[in-house]
Amino acid sequence: MKYRILTLDDKTGVVRIEDESVMISDEQSFLDAFMTVYYETGENRFIIGKDNLTEDFFNLSNKIAGSILQKVINYKMKLAIIGDFSKYESNALKNFMYECNEGNDIFFVDSEDSALKKLNMNSK
Repeated sequence: MKYRILTLDDKTGVVRIEDESVMISDEQSFLDAFMTVYYETGENRFIIGKDNLTEDFFNLSNKIAGSILQKVINYKMKLAIIGDFSKYESNALKNFMYECNEGNDIFFVDSEDSALKKLNMNSK
């Protein structure tokens, strides 16, 4: 899997997954990808592109997003998802993303710089 490690400060790293072949479609695909990188790097902060998530992720009624993001919390990870989310018209999804962005663990942002700022503000 292709990724690079970005540094927030002298001791905190963030893994930017850059592999277009990585497709997160359910809890198991999430765990396979993220736990592999965690064991290789020891880092628990991640940035991934929206395009690495199936469109089903953004349909809250099928509970894929909730299940995957609960794993982020359970495993004490931090995750920023980068992309253009403007095409989604669901108020429930917009509220979900807003609530995530107000929290400390999961963020929906438009750029790598924004992702690093959010992940840095929420350092251990």
